[in-house]
Amino acid sequence: MSIPARILNLLEKNNVPYELLRHPPAFTAQELAAMEHVPGRDHVKVVVVRADGEILLAVVPSNYRIDLAKLSRITGKPTELVSEDEFDRLFPDCSRGAMPPFGRLYDLATYVDRSLAQEERIVFEAGTHTDAVRMTYEDFARLAKPRVEVFAEKLH
Repeated sequence: MSIPARILNLLEKNNVPYELLRHPPAFTAQELAAMEHVPGRDHVKVVVVRADGEILLAVVPSNYRIDLAKLSRITGKPTELVSEDEFDRLFPDCSRGAMPPFGRLYDLATYVDRSLAQEERIVFEAGTHTDAVRMTYEDFARLAKPRVEVFAEKLH
């Protein structure tokens, strides 16, 4: 599978400078951060959540985990993780588990943990398990228009 055109189109239409990173296949956020030679706090983990029927993206640094109770309080709705079986339908042009952090590309709301918003640069998977994009957090926020909240905890 190749990088979905909608990701590259979003970046190029908005004149966003970015770097494309290629790496051997990897499937966990911590593996990816190591292969891409970036700190875990700079590598983005995208978690798909259902908030009382509404699907949304929760975006956190790879060395954090989501606190669903906090996210429930923020959304005002009970939240749960979406099963990976649903990813193919939600992200038809992405490899399972390699969706980008731009919910708007898939008509989904995007929530970002405040810890990520403090980073200068971020790296995220670009729809495949072998391609990633590095760009500034500022440009990401301008394009994604995320709701920034505190809903994640750093892993030990």
